[in-house]
Amino acid sequence: MAVLDRVRTDRPTKGRGVVLGASGLGLLLAAVATVVWSGSFVTSRALHDSVPPVQAAFWRWVVAILAVAPFAARPAWRRRHLIRRHLGFVTLASLLGVTVYNTLVNQAGLTTPAGTMGMVMAASPVLMALYERLGGARPGPRRLTGMLIACAGVLLLVGKGSLAADLAAGDLWIVAAAVCFASYSALLRRRPAELGGAVFLFATFVLGALMLLPAYGVSLAVQGGFAPTAGTVGPLVYVGVFSSALAFFAWNKAIALIGAARAGVVYYLQPVCVALLSWLLIDESMGPSHLLCMALILGGVALGTARSR
Repeated sequence: MAVLDRVRTDRPTKGRGVVLGASGLGLLLAAVATVVWSGSFVTSRALHDSVPPVQAAFWRWVVAILAVAPFAARPAWRRRHLIRRHLGFVTLASLLGVTVYNTLVNQAGLTTPAGTMGMVMAASPVLMALYERLGGARPGPRRLTGMLIACAGVLLLVGKGSLAADLAAGDLWIVAAAVCFASYSALLRRRPAELGGAVFLFATFVLGALMLLPAYGVSLAVQGGFAPTAGTVGPLVYVGVFSSALAFFAWNKAIALIGAARAGVVYYLQPVCVALLSWLLIDESMGPSHLLCMALILGGVALGTARSR
């Protein structure tokens, strides 16, 4: 994490015959986060009948804090005066990206299939682009065209071949999660640079988990706890270490390098990844129409993320 924090954005990074500039690194990190997050939708669906949503969210962030602490706890303590100075910003980011977003995803997983969750979450890039447009940014014609093609593929996928998507009542939870995630991503562009990526991540994880504590206590009192078995602990470790610590760091760094709107085009890959994983791991159905829509999404992402010379 510390190495990625120090990557410069004004010159390319050279490897063995490969030149990876800031733009390429940003796209790569956005893709890594998107693929890893796809697995979290599958785990949310897999845990829907064994771990209450709030408890799953709380333990996810406890695991994430433990995973990030060796890299960030000491730097965060040294910069605690900076965290206090920017406490309002850090608290809002924690609320949107940690406390609320993932709890809504877990709540949606009670009734909504993993594939549908991934498809609805693909609405986030549209909101990210809207936020950047309100901030004065203007997407180029190639990015706009790619976004529209990918968005059409998502709508066809949700609507089962029709552009008229039919959302069930339970799907509104994941719609709210998409709004939270897009707002969090747009907010990242204003992250104070002096906090550093790892320190900011650790602070948001800790604050987000603390804000979840009251709801966690209510859930324990009303719903009771869950049995710590391999089928419950294993998925929680995955979402804590990979979907939280690794993916959030990669996504935050990608936003810093290429902006929310351009990273959001890569995020359109999520419904493709979720559909494939849910088909492979939890036996959700996938037919020819899914493959056609995936081709549209992949083509739109390739067009929208390409840089004109």
